[in-house]
This record gives sequence, structure tokens and C-alpha cells, in this order.
Amino acid sequence: MGLYMAIADWPEGERPRERLLALGAGSLSDAELVAVLLRTGVRGKSAVDLARELIERCQGIGGLLERVATENVTGLGTAKRAQFAAAVELAKRSLSEQMKKRSALTSPGAVRDYLRLALAAKPHEVFVCIWLDAQHRVTQCAEVFRGTLTQTSVYPREIVKAALAANAAAVIFAHNHPSGAAQPSQADELLTRNLKEALALVEVKVLDHFIVAGSQAISFAERGLL
Repeated sequence: MGLYMAIADWPEGERPRERLLALGAGSLSDAELVAVLLRTGVRGKSAVDLARELIERCQGIGGLLERVATENVTGLGTAKRAQFAAAVELAKRSLSEQMKKRSALTSPGAVRDYLRLALAAKPHEVFVCIWLDAQHRVTQCAEVFRGTLTQTSVYPREIVKAALAANAAAVIFAHNHPSGAAQPSQADELLTRNLKEALALVEVKVLDHFIVAGSQAISFAERGLL
């Protein structure tokens, strides 16, 4: 294989792009999917070799997708970074559309997938409110806090004001754990109770609170914590 052999020059049975079109994207490994976006490798590395290296360096697909959208990554030029950023944004918008078309209670998978894609690889903690109407359809998704999360850093008064501004009937909370620990902490549970009590005063129902850590999205509702 030449130093800069493009995927189009590979043996036909080994071309991930052609296999994707023939067998579907699900038939490809993570590295092969990334290689389709890369199209070419770098000196001494095929596109798949480079893809494997990038995935390992960024500690997984989530880390890679987050990094290429926000910072320079060795081995990726600006054009390739733009392609990755566009692919990630399209996936987020597609999942957002799915959430808005149906009740969040009948499409919990779409909510979970959206949150994993949007929050899993962030290097800092963020707190998100997904506002819903009376039919529990998503109307807005807003990041309301960024930083180290405590029960005193997310102010119930500000959340109530945001709920009224969104004309919301219900809400799903979500925040990420950059450390990778998926278990809810006592502070997480106390914060959720405080916000639930504050929103009850304005008749906004808390449907769930997700904690996103890596590939996991833990639901408070499923664990009986609401």
C-alpha cells in the first residue's frame, strides 16, 4: 500500500465505503466508519490505521467526535475536521427532530441517544433542560449551567424563570459526569428534589433526570429516584 493510498485504490472487498453502501453502515467497525470520513491516511498509515489511532488517542468515538469539532487533532486537516463536525451536528439535529415529533414518554430512546451524543464527550459538566409541552413533546433543549455542578450552583429560581419563559408543562433534566462515573451522587439527588419542589409551585412536572457518563445515560425515573 502506498504512503497516501486512498480508499478508492484499495482492493474492492476491503473498501469500507463500498461495503457500507452494499451492506449498510452497521456492518462497519468504528475505525472503518471513521475511515470513510477520513478518505485518506497520512504518511505510513492507511485511513483505517489512522482512524484506529485517533479513536485510541481520544479514548473512544465520543471523545474523537467532540475533539475534532472543538480543537486541532494531529492527523486531521481543517477540511476533515469540518466534515466530522458537520456529521456530528447532523446526527444531533436528526435526533432532536425525532424527539420533537413524538412524546418524550413514547420515545425515551431518542431522548437518551440525543443526550449521549450531545453530552458524553464534553470535558466540563453541563446542566441541560429539555422543555416539553402539555403533550410531552419537546419544545426546547437548553444548556442552563456549565461548570462544577452542586445543589447550590443550579438555582431553582432561575430554572423556574426558564420554565415560565419556555411556557413549559414538563421538563427532563440532564447533566454529564466527565469523570465517567455514571452513578447519581447524593448532591445529584438533592438537587433534583429541590428543583422538582420548586417547579411544582408553577405546575411544571419533572419527568426525568439523566446522568450521562461515557456511553451510559442513567435515568432517575427508571431507578425510582423521582
